[in-house]
Amino acid sequence: MAEDQELDLVEISAAADPPVCKIMDYQKFVYQQKKKAKEQKANSSKVVIKEIRFGPQTDEHDFQFKLNHAKSFLQEGSKVKAYVFFRGRSILFSEQGEKLLLRFAVELEEYGKAEQMPKLEGKRMIMMIAPVKKK
Repeated sequence: MAEDQELDLVEISAAADPPVCKIMDYQKFVYQQKKKAKEQKANSSKVVIKEIRFGPQTDEHDFQFKLNHAKSFLQEGSKVKAYVFFRGRSILFSEQGEKLLLRFAVELEEYGKAEQMPKLEGKRMIMMIAPVKKK
């Protein structure tokens, strides 16, 4: 039948009993599969991570300024990676940096939730905040 219609006999499901086959133009089928895959890839959202850097002795005005930036980043759907960078002997103030990051997370509670609590990695204390899904 496939040869009469000048089409291909394509096996759809080999595991079924009896195997399922379909008469179709195979080249067209492959093209449509590639087109669907490309469409799905285009529709998938890419995760964007914005970084905000603090020092262990960040002042109130600077904190509020960076907090406003983080709010806008979270509202546009980006993740925020906030970190405190310790230079030289300022690593002694690591608990101060942790308090700063925890306060930052509490201030951003309605815009995003903390994905990762503050963690010291070398000279940096890092915290990830993901945006809250809107209903």
